[in-house]
Amino acid sequence: MSMVHGFGLGIATHNTAGETLDVFYPNPLSNIGGDLAAVVQGVSGPLDESQLAELSSNFAAVGASEQAAVADQLKSSSGKVLATTLTDNAAPETVADAYLKLHLLSHRQVKPHDTELEGVFALLPNVAWTDQGAVCLSDLAQRQLDARLRGSVLEVASVDKFPKMTNYVVPSGVRIAHTARIRLGAYLGEGTTVMHEGFINFNGGTEGPGMIEGRISAGVWVGAGSDLGGGCSTMGTLSGGGNIIISVGRECLIGANAGLGIPLGDRCTIEAGLFITAGTKVTLLDGARKPVETVSARDLAGKSDLLFRRNSTSGTVECLTNRSAIELNESLHANN
Repeated sequence: MSMVHGFGLGIATHNTAGETLDVFYPNPLSNIGGDLAAVVQGVSGPLDESQLAELSSNFAAVGASEQAAVADQLKSSSGKVLATTLTDNAAPETVADAYLKLHLLSHRQVKPHDTELEGVFALLPNVAWTDQGAVCLSDLAQRQLDARLRGSVLEVASVDKFPKMTNYVVPSGVRIAHTARIRLGAYLGEGTTVMHEGFINFNGGTEGPGMIEGRISAGVWVGAGSDLGGGCSTMGTLSGGGNIIISVGRECLIGANAGLGIPLGDRCTIEAGLFITAGTKVTLLDGARKPVETVSARDLAGKSDLLFRRNSTSGTVECLTNRSAIELNESLHANN
């Protein structure tokens, strides 16, 4: 039996037309093999009480007690329960597929870029996220009126394709000051703290531990021990980064209101207010703070132990390193 990329038993929300708005998977699985893969293979779509009972028995038979317990609990929600099996790591084809992949990321079952998300925007419906869950926009006015007639208010927190992560999963060992700023599909490693101005998009995240007071765009990965200062930004592939995957290495510091448009190696620093893009001209300085060469920032992508700063007199963007600038320069031209 080949590996199964993902599986989840979930509770779905539908609009009045029967279309799926979202799915909550309490205990999804990824990279499943052996007897468990044989149990879930081909199990997809709505499940009734008898099917859930059979599935629970099959899970118990192969020692998957947690999945058996989930199936038992969901029997009381017959009519809303569905199973989703991702046989391989292909692009999602349904809303249920997309939600399972987003859950796998936020449950730390897979890391950013390890599950195919091509086309996810086209699949996900734009809905109102309320204190009563997902509401289709075409149903919203009636739901608001119904709430008023009952003497209450339907609270609409946002209108978006992606919900906030904490309504589906809260990973262990994290602090989140403002939960609305973390989308489902974000990956928050153990020890991550996200302060009020921090933001983490889907398919991006942190290895942890780390302090996030800036923006982690879609697709951006931040290494352990790194600090993103208040108001700083990282360019994602959805916002001008092209096909370059932006990442931040370990023990880096991006200063307040700074920005990053290239991958950083480990132990790098960008001073406050400085935005480095691939085409930024950077002057390399030697140990005596004398210029050696001017290169494009893309030539420094992925290199470690760099300090980027702006000369307060000339405005030139400069790069210092705890190696000599000449040694760095030689490594840049090693393959010329």
